[in-house]
Amino acid sequence: MALRELFHKGKGAKWSAVLRLVAFSAWVSACTDADALPASNPSELAPNTSVLAVNSETPDRSPLPPAGYAWVIFGADTVVAEVAATPEERAQGLMYRDNVPDGTGMLFVFQDSQPRSFWMANTYVPLDIAYMNPSYRIVDIIAMEPLVTDSYPSDAPAMFALEVRQNWFAEQDITVGSQASIVFGVQRR
Repeated sequence: MALRELFHKGKGAKWSAVLRLVAFSAWVSACTDADALPASNPSELAPNTSVLAVNSETPDRSPLPPAGYAWVIFGADTVVAEVAATPEERAQGLMYRDNVPDGTGMLFVFQDSQPRSFWMANTYVPLDIAYMNPSYRIVDIIAMEPLVTDSYPSDAPAMFALEVRQNWFAEQDITVGSQASIVFGVQRR
């Protein structure tokens, strides 16, 4: 199976695969840093360092997105998304960006599920937003136009919202009812 088939199908597959390969390479580089590798003996760990998971039967560490990012996976299609989990990050969103590369976006994470509403103030790129319930199922997809200050409310309660460049969902045949899997990067404490 070609590497690109692991990450993306359809139009723009070459660029999407390149972006994912670059993101994966950056993650691998970060993990090869001596400080990023777990010590063989927990007493050798530096202060404020934690081991994500230790399992003597499976010594290989599974890849994770970098801290502050998530992989939002719809079957063969993956979005490398910045995570906006704090009120400040959610308020900033994708404002002042000149582009949102194919296969990338922003995942807004909330503490509860309720009707959500977004607007496009100071956002220069046309976007699609997929509102998702706590099970990561899409409950609504809306096309949003740049610089519009009217709100784009969800049709149903949502705990997550994923913004990508406009038409990305349609090009991947991702619709209301589609199920996602989300892998969050782990932040060091």
